[in-house]
Amino acid sequence: MRILAIDYGQKRTGIAVTDPLQIIAGPLTTVDTRDLLAFIDDYIGREQVERIVVGYPRRLDGSDSENMRRITPFVNRLRKIYPSVQVDLFDERFTSVIAHKAIIDSGIPRKARQDKALVDKISAAIILEEYMAAQKL
Repeated sequence: MRILAIDYGQKRTGIAVTDPLQIIAGPLTTVDTRDLLAFIDDYIGREQVERIVVGYPRRLDGSDSENMRRITPFVNRLRKIYPSVQVDLFDERFTSVIAHKAIIDSGIPRKARQDKALVDKISAAIILEEYMAAQKL
């Protein structure tokens, strides 16, 4: 069964997923946030998903960021719609910075690096990779 990771944004949401054996995490796509639940419903209808990890945005001091007022209702809704799927929040501090650096280091041309959707799905993959590493501790 797969683990799905979500980097929830006000306009766009990055999505990453593991392989069925939960060994490798990779970026999947970016969707308009208004279409996110429909995307998840379709994906869960096609693939077995054991868990959904949602990025938990915090400030440097550890307090919740402004985006939590949108994420909390979203997470509660996921838990209600998919009671058999575990939904976890996972600290996403610095994932966008790490994603930007990874994109630059990969040699992607400057024009392509301006694609914010690319950063969103790479951020989701980083959230998923860090979540998986934390679970192995």
